[in-house]
Amino acid sequence: MAYVVTEPCINCRYGECVEVCPVEAFHQGPNFMAIDPEVCINCSICEMICPVAAIKSEYDLKDTEQQFTEINRRLANTWPAVNVGDGPLPEADAWSSRRNKVEFLE
Repeated sequence: MAYVVTEPCINCRYGECVEVCPVEAFHQGPNFMAIDPEVCINCSICEMICPVAAIKSEYDLKDTEQQFTEINRRLANTWPAVNVGDGPLPEADAWSSRRNKVEFLE
């Protein structure tokens, strides 16, 4: 089991999750974070600290969120690992309450 970053992170990327991860499982892209399922140790700290509830156990994903398991796996293999995030994106607060953001994932 691994944790998965889901849609609420798109265009927010607050980054608190990165700073609490004990194994550097996070990878940062232009407007999203991804968790490497091969590195994640399932500690759940990131889930508890995410301000937009974007991180979930893969077992807790709704049917509409299942695609994020593969998205995280693919992007974690593409994007660089980070242990300190760049902080939230400039428009994070405005984007945090929006839904249906998958089309904006870069």
